[in-house]
Amino acid sequence: MTRPHVLLSVAVSLDGHIDDRGTERFPLSNAEDFDHVDRLRAESDAILAGAETLRRDNARLLVYSDERRAQRTADGKPEFPLRVTVTRSGQLDPELRFWHCGGDRLVYTRSAGTTVDHLAETKTFSEFSEIVDDLGARGVRKLMVEGGTSIHTAFLQAGLADEIRVAVAPMLIGQATAPRFVNPAEFPGGPARRFHLEDVTKVGDVAVLRYFPKVTSERA
Repeated sequence: MTRPHVLLSVAVSLDGHIDDRGTERFPLSNAEDFDHVDRLRAESDAILAGAETLRRDNARLLVYSDERRAQRTADGKPEFPLRVTVTRSGQLDPELRFWHCGGDRLVYTRSAGTTVDHLAETKTFSEFSEIVDDLGARGVRKLMVEGGTSIHTAFLQAGLADEIRVAVAPMLIGQATAPRFVNPAEFPGGPARRFHLEDVTKVGDVAVLRYFPKVTSERA
């Protein structure tokens, strides 16, 4: 079985936060970076976000560019990548925008049932490796993971991430309880292990870093 290439995508402030404590999503990135993320979505076979991200952001996980969607269709692909969410409880609001736009949807849950069985295919799982294996069996070759914190933590803790795209925004959130990229966890190799830095790109006032966490960097 061929597992997909797993890309974690995240925007962080200089002090390591992915959002503030407000009720509305805090825009860390800029228009140029949002467009680059849209391109990465268009190049993906599936886009995954956790249930909490859907709840907090009312996220749709769409490809917004008409041109990119048309190119996907011309290439024989669905107009939109498969949109995936992960939920422990299975309790998801059927009114979220995620269920009412775009193409196919898939729910992985640790619960016996969900409140959205009628809106999407649902599948139970125990380990995150099962999600990656199942997506690979469905023909997904590139999976883009857009958070949130617990989802990114789970993929990294299980050693499932092939690439991390970090957009570093030139600002400070400064709130101790604001959400961060990952939660405390036991990660493969521990704190001494250094990821390979593939490249750094300036996108407006944002620095985009690409890391390959399965490749260990040599110490200087």
